Amino acid sequence: MITLKDLPVEEYYLPGNAACSGCASALSIRIALKILGPKIIVVIPACCASVIQGYYPKSPSKVPIMNTAFAATAATASGIVAGLEVKGRKGIAVMGWAGDGGTADIGIQALSGAAERNEDFIYICYDNEAYMNTGTQSSSATPRGAKTTTAVMGKGERKKDVPEIMIAHDIPYVATACAAYPLDFAEKVSKAMRLKGLKYIHLLSPCPPGWRFPTEKMVEVGKAAVMTGAWILYEWEGGKYTLTGPSKGLIDKARRRPLKEYLAMQGRFSKIPEAEVEALQRDVDSKWEAMKKRLGA
Repeated sequence: MITLKDLPVEEYYLPGNAACSGCASALSIRIALKILGPKIIVVIPACCASVIQGYYPKSPSKVPIMNTAFAATAATASGIVAGLEVKGRKGIAVMGWAGDGGTADIGIQALSGAAERNEDFIYICYDNEAYMNTGTQSSSATPRGAKTTTAVMGKGERKKDVPEIMIAHDIPYVATACAAYPLDFAEKVSKAMRLKGLKYIHLLSPCPPGWRFPTEKMVEVGKAAVMTGAWILYEWEGGKYTLTGPSKGLIDKARRRPLKEYLAMQGRFSKIPEAEVEALQRDVDSKWEAMKKRLGA
């Protein structure tokens, strides 16, 4: 397991970026690049990350970044992989870094095509559960009941389960992670780096302005997502599911904190009816029951 001492001192994502205070995505890409090292090309579509990585001509990144169209993260990464192969450039990795809107919605066609071809790159979706860069509009990754500027009374549909969609493509590796558990995330990036083919990591990225909580509470909110069972940390490899981090101890419902604790920390769930809270709790419990069956527990 990766420890703090294992993380390289070298920084490839420097201070002074344009992220909001408490941004989980900015922290997480810093961790990912420490693991991946300097021989990496990053593809970023239109999203918060395209702003975080800097307005032209300045950037906090010490590695090459290709900015691309909203729908084209996986297509662009595929092209870069092909170009490196044609040129005989060895030992250079490619990573797509896209938000939930550019992954679950606008970019899913290109991602599905890349998965079908089993392209050799890492794709990380930092999921802040809405279109945050353009004003907090709902995406298909926004959870049911959450208020956004396009669902002022709360979204009515369930969150799309993109990791399970990627598992259905039978790619080499799929994992979930949370920015509040950076070493678990680092371990999964490290494993993905060692595998050939398409590797997909879905990272929960709590967003202070979009979720409406104080900037200093990002880690606390992220941990609550995991400890209430709202977000399950797991890996899928070779047809096998494995729970990771704190999720390993949460199979027993009695060990999970009540979901309402997590919801109460966020303004986007303010004044949510008790019946809706109970329905969301049932959703969480149902997802864990499905996970138990996959694990054979």
